[in-house]
Amino acid sequence: MKDSSCVSCGDAGVLATNTNHSCSQCGGDRLFGFVPEDVAAILPGEAGDFARQLVRLALDEDGSDLTSLGIFAPEAESVAHIVAKQDSLLAGLPLISLVLAEMGMDRPCSCWEALTPEASIVAKGTNLARLWGPTCVLLKAERVILNLITHLSGIANLTRRYVDELEGTGVRLLDTRKTLPGQRYLEKYAVRVGGGCNHRMNLAEMLMLKDNHIDAAGSITAAVAALRARYEPCPPIEVECRTAQEVEEAVAARPERILLDNMNAVQLSKVLPLIPLCIEAEISGGVELDNIRELALASSARPADFISVGRVTHSAPVADFSMKIECRIG
Repeated sequence: MKDSSCVSCGDAGVLATNTNHSCSQCGGDRLFGFVPEDVAAILPGEAGDFARQLVRLALDEDGSDLTSLGIFAPEAESVAHIVAKQDSLLAGLPLISLVLAEMGMDRPCSCWEALTPEASIVAKGTNLARLWGPTCVLLKAERVILNLITHLSGIANLTRRYVDELEGTGVRLLDTRKTLPGQRYLEKYAVRVGGGCNHRMNLAEMLMLKDNHIDAAGSITAAVAALRARYEPCPPIEVECRTAQEVEEAVAARPERILLDNMNAVQLSKVLPLIPLCIEAEISGGVELDNIRELALASSARPADFISVGRVTHSAPVADFSMKIECRIG
């Protein structure tokens, strides 16, 4: 069942949808299914649409907050603060507007204020945002808002640790497609907040030839040729290589990028010089905080352009934030 409480009167019998709906109790009209301007600024185009769908699903999963509806009067209003319980980067604060919009608030951007700038470093105890509005709305929105902001801030924190390890090497940190379903644009935004760069957003943005593709085509040369014959214009091609022999064949095929898979520093020192500067070189696989700098410095003659790390999205600990209801008004 979808979110079934009207934000005007708390009527638990109203079915909220992604379009206008009228409440049988108060007669109010509420608009669902739009992306507020502050969210569109950080998640433009389809990124904002995916985020809205995710928030809608999260609210639908929670169903009606019957506890709050049974305790608080529909006209009850409250003020709430989001507080950092640890030092952290801050990512995702504008999503407050999106959650409030999906709950039917007409002007969600006017129902809260940021007390700390997005993408800033915050100290433990810092007040991050202040929200105000119907008590039942704030209580239902609380967990969805915190789940999003703590997850994204955690990704930003871990990304920053990897980026710091690469300082001075000239090698850029990339994320991967190892993201939670429905959260790719959000998680990759958090990577950018942490100072990392984004790999391809989807399977069409860059064509990556892995061993199963190459085996089916017969060779790296044949696989690259097949893609270029199939698409006009052809998206950028990246070839995954595991040996020096594969790197040499890939270089001859002239893809836009070569991925060096699960190679240690000694192996990288031998194969990186085989890749001309006109072809990007990416290190991937087995990369951790304690070896990323060693891998980045494996070849002074021909450093890698990128190192990709999946764990910055799939294994980042959440940041510790909380929301406190400060008082009730009226």
